[in-house]
Amino acid sequence: MRVSTPLTLLAVAFFCLAAPALAAAAADPITFATTQNYRGWTDAVVLRNATVEVVIVPSVGRVMQLRFLGETDGPFWENEKLAGRPMPTEPWKVAHGSFGGDKTWPAPQSAWNWPPPVAFDAVPNTATVDPAGTVTLTTPVDPKSGLRALRRITLDPVEPVMRIATTYEKISGAPATVSVWVISQLRDPVAVFMPVPEKSLFPAGATKEWPVPAEFLRRETAWMRFTRNPAKSQKTGNDGTTLVWAGTRQLLRITIPRIADADYPDAGCSVEIYTNEDPFPYVELETLGPLKTLRLGETVSATTTYRLARRTPSPLEADIRALLAKPSP
Repeated sequence: MRVSTPLTLLAVAFFCLAAPALAAAAADPITFATTQNYRGWTDAVVLRNATVEVVIVPSVGRVMQLRFLGETDGPFWENEKLAGRPMPTEPWKVAHGSFGGDKTWPAPQSAWNWPPPVAFDAVPNTATVDPAGTVTLTTPVDPKSGLRALRRITLDPVEPVMRIATTYEKISGAPATVSVWVISQLRDPVAVFMPVPEKSLFPAGATKEWPVPAEFLRRETAWMRFTRNPAKSQKTGNDGTTLVWAGTRQLLRITIPRIADADYPDAGCSVEIYTNEDPFPYVELETLGPLKTLRLGETVSATTTYRLARRTPSPLEADIRALLAKPSP
């Protein structure tokens, strides 16, 4: 699905106005959007600041990549088998249905089991861009849940930081109790780190709902360290606010606020990690907002913040601590 002509005109106009400023001072905090061909998808929207760019593909309803300017790779996993392809009628039957990138499903999963709600996972989204550079993805109304999702994607003007504010709107049907669930599919990591709150609901540092062998999940002082099992999918979670993906050259921190005294899915988890088995070597860093019962016209929202960083010659643990210490602008 192509982004509308007004978006294209806006992008061209912005390029013409911004070009002199970019030439004079490349480090100026300028954000802009355009449409381009990305790996065969011709409707891609690219949002850039002075440091990073985010690639959004409305036709598959995903934020496909976040990467430093001038680099071709980033932390998000992209399914090579589905690159450039349109949304299949039943994507969950094709290569696990995983295009990669970042998406949203309503939680708890027990409300729909499998497959995911069609409007959240199996149809194109519409995309709009406002003059400030916010890209909004909007799903159709899901026929079973009566919900639609809006995702507002923004970049900090200078920092390597993306925010996605996800909102569910109740458009039709009976009341439904839901939580905003955001799933970021990322490349096979060196490890994933899940900090443990000082007063956690889970004394061991992670939920016991999904037991994971100690070979792949262990406590290291202030966090849980989770590595991918190539032979079997696994999952864990806790009541924290932060997850960190660590690759060989990059780090990605994902955070979400936790609302005190609110009810959360999955026995109280607000962050979760899923690792997939071969031959699709990805992991999922997942955030969950509080549960809310929605009636017609009501909404529930949650904002997830993503900070990209580079590995340094220091030990990995030192890089993780340094990243955790950075503010969320």
